[in-house]
Amino acid sequence: MEIVFKPVGYVTVDLPDEVVRESHGGVEGYIEILPEYEPALKGLEGFSHIIVIAYMHKVSSEQRAVLTVRPRRWVKLGIGEHELPEIGVFASDSPHRPNPIAVTIVELLVVEGRRLKVRGLDLYNGTPVLDIKPYTFSRRVDGIRVPDWYQRLLERVRSVKPDVREL
Repeated sequence: MEIVFKPVGYVTVDLPDEVVRESHGGVEGYIEILPEYEPALKGLEGFSHIIVIAYMHKVSSEQRAVLTVRPRRWVKLGIGEHELPEIGVFASDSPHRPNPIAVTIVELLVVEGRRLKVRGLDLYNGTPVLDIKPYTFSRRVDGIRVPDWYQRLLERVRSVKPDVREL
């Protein structure tokens, strides 16, 4: 079976990939919707946050074959890479995965015609956007559970950086 998607828009970020990758909490940027999809934005301006589904176009075929990783985003928070457990990509937010689809929640700052100014982007300039959905009360999940390895890493980070609440 082949599945084909057509982008509805593209990410515009005036920062190098490295800055986006190393940011904790994402960066400000735009999602520029293609002209034929502009009517689909009607009513979006009242939402504080949106869910962006994108295709991580810079993931290579070799990276798509990766099935286990060490969750390296913890390194930015002071955990040594050698201390990270090896886990399956489905237990991580690694971009290296069989189908490099990104799901991210961003703050919607303003709708300017076909341009959505957002904060909290973790996507590179030029990333194709496949879909946008409003973040609503029905999507919110309270009382989540995480594995022991995750909880241990979070506690270690909080012992050094008490301002880190959630990851």
